[in-house]
Parts: sequence; structure tokens; C-alpha cells
Amino acid sequence: MTAILLGACSTPQPEHFYTLSGGADAQPAKPVKYYVEVLAVSVPQQVSRNQFVVTAPSGRIELLEQQRWAGPLAGEIGQALSTAVTNDLGAIDVFRTPHPDNLPVYRISTNVQRFESVMGQYALIDAVWSVRQLATSKVVTCRTIANEKVGTGYDELVLGHRRAVNRIAADTASVVRAFDNGNAACPAA
Repeated sequence: MTAILLGACSTPQPEHFYTLSGGADAQPAKPVKYYVEVLAVSVPQQVSRNQFVVTAPSGRIELLEQQRWAGPLAGEIGQALSTAVTNDLGAIDVFRTPHPDNLPVYRISTNVQRFESVMGQYALIDAVWSVRQLATSKVVTCRTIANEKVGTGYDELVLGHRRAVNRIAADTASVVRAFDNGNAACPAA
């Protein structure tokens, strides 16, 4: 009887919230050379939720109720990509915002094919993305597979996914720069 009463009085486990956008160093203001439109990101249905979805070494998928993204995963990835790309380029993300016509606009679309989290092993994002120069309608479509080794713990897993997002953002920014130089192509793997 005592065990039942103690179980009824136990406090629920606290939820922990994580973001992919956090920890970015503030960049000094650069002259704005570009506008970008980072469109909404798509993610696989299996991970399209706030709870962490992790793969156990056995291959079993686990949904962790106490470990959560601060917002929907697609939004977290989109915000992190926008921040990283604009910091890298010194650009302004003008998605759904009126803007002057004096600078080139590059539309960035991202489709995450795989988003894998294996505790103590790796954080993987496999994304197909494109950059379209709106003035000319030229498009470059590329793929980045960012597989980051991680240590133990949830903080390490999140840091691994942040590094993966930053790698995708760096690849995307390099294509925007290549458009500006007249030789847009996917970055070498």
C-alpha cells in the first residue's frame, strides 16, 4: 500500500527543451550584398514532431517524451538555416517580407530526406536543397549528407545536429556566392 501511495505522489519528470538555433555567435554587421528567402523546410513524417526521435543501436526507434525541440522540427531547422546562411553571407532573409529591388534575391528550398539521431554515435541530416536566383530563374540543386559524430548525452546530440545544419548552410551559402561569380555549381563533397 505504501508503494502505491508513494507512486501516486511522485513528481513527474521535467521536460527539457532544445533548439537548433541556439549558440550562434553574434556576427559583426557586414554590408548587405544579398537577400535570401529561406523557404519552409520539409522533414520526414517520422521525425515531424517536438519530441526527440532517436534510434537505439539495435535499430529500435524511441520517442522521448521528456526531450523536446523548442518548436516543430521543420521550423527549428528552417530558423537555424536562415540564421547560419544570413550570418555567413551578410544577407537578410526577406521571406514573406517586402524588399527593395537593388540587390539580388536567392530563394533557398530545403527537403530533409533523413534526420537521424543515434545516442553516443552520430547525428545525421541528409538534405536535398536548391538555390534559385530569382532575377534569372537559374537553379542549382544539390545534396548534403552531414553525418556528425556525437558524444553521450542529449546536449551532445543537439550540438551534432547544429553542426550538421551549419554544414548545409555553408554549402548553400557557397552556391549563392558562386552565382554572384557567374559559376554556380554544387560544392565538392
